[in-house]
Amino acid sequence: MTSLPSTVDVAIIGAGAAGLGAANALKDSGLSVIVLEARERVGGRAHTIQASPDVIFDVGCGWLHSADENSFVPIAEQFGFELDKTLPPWRERAYGNAFPQKERNAFIRALDEFYDRAEEAAEKARRAGRDEPASRYLEPGNRWNPMIDAISTYINGSELDRVSISDMDAYEDSNINWRVRRGYGALVAAYGAACPLALNCAATLIDHSGKRVRIETSRGTLSADKAIVTVPTNLIADETIRFHPALPAKLDAARGLPLGLADKVTIALAGPETLPIEGNLRAATMRTEMGTYHLRPFGQPCIEGFFGGRFARQLEDAGDGAICAAAIDEIAGILGNDFRRKLKPLAESRWAHDPWARGSYSHALPGHAGDRAALAAPVDGRLFFAGEATSPDFFSTAHGARDSGERAAQEVMASLKPGQG
Repeated sequence: MTSLPSTVDVAIIGAGAAGLGAANALKDSGLSVIVLEARERVGGRAHTIQASPDVIFDVGCGWLHSADENSFVPIAEQFGFELDKTLPPWRERAYGNAFPQKERNAFIRALDEFYDRAEEAAEKARRAGRDEPASRYLEPGNRWNPMIDAISTYINGSELDRVSISDMDAYEDSNINWRVRRGYGALVAAYGAACPLALNCAATLIDHSGKRVRIETSRGTLSADKAIVTVPTNLIADETIRFHPALPAKLDAARGLPLGLADKVTIALAGPETLPIEGNLRAATMRTEMGTYHLRPFGQPCIEGFFGGRFARQLEDAGDGAICAAAIDEIAGILGNDFRRKLKPLAESRWAHDPWARGSYSHALPGHAGDRAALAAPVDGRLFFAGEATSPDFFSTAHGARDSGERAAQEVMASLKPGQG
């Protein structure tokens, strides 16, 4: 860990993918740089743990979404991380009879029809200069609506009534999704290993009233010519980090882009050979309060579960272990109560209760799709903003965050050119 300098050319606040993207982009610039990180580790919402001797678990992001366009793919190759290109278990690879294929086909058809309506509606909304909640385009009375809403909680971290139709449509998805065998969080950590870091260093005030930017932190005060802010929107909205003079436009933008909640759990599986590798387990619950399960990821003896939206928040609020308990109850309900004895809780995420995240990834509230650009805009050529919430089309992803950090670093460099800044 680097000691905290009293002065630098560029201070980067946050050592998640965005902050590390900015730091790596500036490494050959000749500028002095420091990355301030409140946690004792890098990676932010990308974090890999060894949940048991034979289970690696990505507590945060786990999929290289849009892998054919994902900037972490060449980084993984550079650092020697093996990429797994196995087909995700989201639609195919269903296991068991809890969701019969005929019913599953009907659900997928209803889901696809919803997205077709949403895409058409988003185009009309753009032409009309308006925005609407995505929930408006659920087919009235469709029996699959609660489960379509559940899919939104995994994708957006929120139910459709709080999701902008325009923003949802802006997300770019090539439908190519890969994984990192050693963990996405481990890859992000390797990417940041050579960056100049001040860990356990929480920034509390960014004072840009003077000629230089003064940053107060839990480890002391430093000044910088430029600052790149990469923290999650909820920390800006809650004023965990304050600005002086105040930046009401940034607070408004952050509040329009709250972090939704998508939590994960990993459950040890005894006698794993009874279940297929890379399978999918889901019941036809006809409700939004449900999990979905990835059987034996990478062939490991475990089941990963996913919970989102209000249901995930309720489980988090119930305390440590509640998500694991809910997952085991639901799996046993699908596979039979005798199966319960094969399951043992290993680890769970609780991102809403993480003080330096307070959620999983951003979604735009209805009417706030334009807030991504507002949040990304520099201030006075000295304050720059990055993070997944500022990405115009890869928001909610680690590579969208990384790319935004690189963009902010380029803005810093452009501000240093004669006649600019």
